[in-house]
Amino acid sequence: MLALSVGSASCSEDEPLQGTGQQTTPNNGNNSSGNNNNNNENVPVSNNLKITIGSASFNATLESNETAKEFKKLLPLTVNMSELNGNEKLFYLQNSLPTASFSPRTIQTGDLMLYGSTCVVLFYESFSTSYTYTRLGRITNPSGLASAVGAGSVNVTFEITD
Repeated sequence: MLALSVGSASCSEDEPLQGTGQQTTPNNGNNSSGNNNNNNENVPVSNNLKITIGSASFNATLESNETAKEFKKLLPLTVNMSELNGNEKLFYLQNSLPTASFSPRTIQTGDLMLYGSTCVVLFYESFSTSYTYTRLGRITNPSGLASAVGAGSVNVTFEITD
């Protein structure tokens, strides 16, 4: 029972854990991705996301929801993501994002989720869960993701592509 509980746990909603991933190059609210959206609060139009981990790049699609819209305002963003449970990498945002939590029941490899309002999680293994998340997006083809993230902490860059 303990293994099941540990295998499905995620970030703490209450407060960050010591030593967890932190932003390394925050965008400070300025959109430097080169997209001009006229009167749309500098939110990039594209929902195409490039996730770079070392020399590996993965294409992802962001959801069309308020959470993903606010996340896009932070991009491009390079963060140090911490390991948790042998199935996910996580980092904490400095500010909260809006949430629309749901219970996916099954996490799929390549899911990009928000746990609580500040914990961004990239899952590199599929598993069952009873936790609730807000979906940010999903990697289109997550083949090779687990080997790219490896063990321990890893630097990851999120950026919008056209």
